[in-house]
Amino acid sequence: MKLLKNSIGLSAVALLLSATLLSCTSVDVNPKQQAAQPSTDVSILVFGDSGYHYDYLEAEDYEIVVTEESFKEKERRDWIEDKRPIDELAFSPMYRLPRNGSMITASGLEPVANAMQAYCAGAADCDFGVMLGDNIYPDGATANADGRDTQRFRDLFVTPFAGLGRRHDDFRIYSVLGNHDWRTSREGAMAQVQFLEQTRPFYMDGLFYRVQPPAAHGDVEVFAIDTEVLLSATTVYKATLADDASEVRSEKREKPLKWAVPQTDAERNMVAWLEDSLRSSKAHWKIVIGHHPLWSAAGSKFEQAHALRRLILPTLCRYADIYLAGHEHTMEVHTDDCSQTDAGALDPLPQIVSGSAAKMRPINSAFIRNQLASYPQLRTLYAKGLTWGFAHLSIEGDKATVKIIEVPTDGSGGSRVTFEQSFARRRQVAS
Repeated sequence: MKLLKNSIGLSAVALLLSATLLSCTSVDVNPKQQAAQPSTDVSILVFGDSGYHYDYLEAEDYEIVVTEESFKEKERRDWIEDKRPIDELAFSPMYRLPRNGSMITASGLEPVANAMQAYCAGAADCDFGVMLGDNIYPDGATANADGRDTQRFRDLFVTPFAGLGRRHDDFRIYSVLGNHDWRTSREGAMAQVQFLEQTRPFYMDGLFYRVQPPAAHGDVEVFAIDTEVLLSATTVYKATLADDASEVRSEKREKPLKWAVPQTDAERNMVAWLEDSLRSSKAHWKIVIGHHPLWSAAGSKFEQAHALRRLILPTLCRYADIYLAGHEHTMEVHTDDCSQTDAGALDPLPQIVSGSAAKMRPINSAFIRNQLASYPQLRTLYAKGLTWGFAHLSIEGDKATVKIIEVPTDGSGGSRVTFEQSFARRRQVAS
């Protein structure tokens, strides 16, 4: 991947990364790519982990009254337990529950949804969006076992996001499920899929699918995968950190949800489907979307990332242009140079993590430094935690530009671009 423009973002919790590790060289798009450029410009909204709503909380949020002091003390304990540098300690914004006066973490669902509508109504003029999973918290839909799915879908999908589709008849939000969407049952997960299949502006075509958004006129194809199903069928170890926030190999394995384990030949062959689909695609840009990231900066998801890279990184390195994910409630931009795959001498693969549309999580600067030192194939161009936000991806010919847009946590409204980076379209493996 040839980096056309570099702007290094610093974390809200004092992320300090080596300038050498993050340095990039400006180069021109090669002549073959220039000759093949399409004329269509495409504007894409990217958001994930939007499903945190005050009317759908953990039972303990109603049963235990938490004071502001005890809320901060728990976050302090969690900060230390997660091996984050204590001198970077910062707190999540709080919200007082009217029901019992308890303090909980504030939700960015409404502020971020409003900011996205305003952003897309402006110069961005978004052609389509992608919603990257954990669309419902904490436990997903229930196939109406609790009698609340109709209201749940209205509160979490229609009310915040329906307005995004009012400017263009063919605007769609291409969606995937996340681990929280699977928590109740397979029936609950599929109830959400059915709703998103049938309700504009959302779009799903099963748990995994490929689609050419109409506004891109065939120049862009989106490949959606269910990474929870993929990870449920492989070994994933518990993520454990040493005191210096470096990775420690655990012998303990994560226990998958039995109903998320692949149950059909199609689900069992999802990786092969992805490779065949990417290889056969004639689209100029091939964008893969899933919930779990390949790399992330908070230090709590790296074992899942190890497993996911084993499963799909070779395929992505051979045929894809960009991978978009959520799961970490952070905003991040990384590249993987694909040197640890058998894909050959290709350009680095960009990955955007956009998981702060309602929830937020701190990054871990010590973990990031250790991760960069341990994995030379990785470059972390931007990582910021304890923020709400979304990403915007614009495609012009052979160039894609990602912008990270933050939304204030103080209720003041609006948004601001805090990072911008452009990438040249990757050279593809010959079919």
